[in-house]
Amino acid sequence: MASLLEKLCTKSDIDNAIKSTEELVLVLRFGRESDLVCMELDEILWKTAAGLSKMAKIFSVEVDGASVYMQYFDITLIPATIFFFNGQHMKVDWGTPDHTKFIGSFRNKQDFIDVVEVIYRGAMRGKLMVKNPLDPQNVPKYELLYKEF
Repeated sequence: MASLLEKLCTKSDIDNAIKSTEELVLVLRFGRESDLVCMELDEILWKTAAGLSKMAKIFSVEVDGASVYMQYFDITLIPATIFFFNGQHMKVDWGTPDHTKFIGSFRNKQDFIDVVEVIYRGAMRGKLMVKNPLDPQNVPKYELLYKEF
């Protein structure tokens, strides 16, 4: 299914998408096309892309070509979905310690649609962080591990 989503392959492609997407939520799915969970997420993203076209642009990003963003957003688990609006990184209070990204796949299309709608409405009001619209049971839980230097 990932081949049905538009792909961003390089850092400059990602930068251009972030800078040029205006008045829409930019959804970037970081992962690997061959990963089963990524395939499941890509199917959800693809099926909702047409219906959300007035609110969002959706791209897939292969992690092997985006090492700068992998480090910047501390992406260690895939798939990771990151949201932007008018060049600003949008954060969502998922009820986890990390508000910068959604880890894993959404349970269904409606969960993803609800998240995009909440981000869009919040961004249109000037908010950079919005509250999670999903049932907390539908948000994957994971432990953050911090390295001490």
